[in-house]
Amino acid sequence: MHILVRDNNVDQALRALKKKMQREGIFREMKKRRAYEKPSERRAREKAEAVRRSRKLARKQAIREGLIAAPKPKPRPVRAR
Repeated sequence: MHILVRDNNVDQALRALKKKMQREGIFREMKKRRAYEKPSERRAREKAEAVRRSRKLARKQAIREGLIAAPKPKPRPVRAR
């Protein structure tokens, strides 16, 4: 993984590094490996993740087909400059 530091702006490079690590799931992996996970707990977690993914996919499919209404978008806060 490479991050370029432009104009000695380390803060911006660090932000870019954190964003890349977040996108690749490194933080999640580190948190998961912090403690031992029993094989039965691992199976239960993976099954729950699969159920969550399938429900999300089914919900998106139903919204696309018009069977259920799409959720209302959250209002964005207005930032003063």
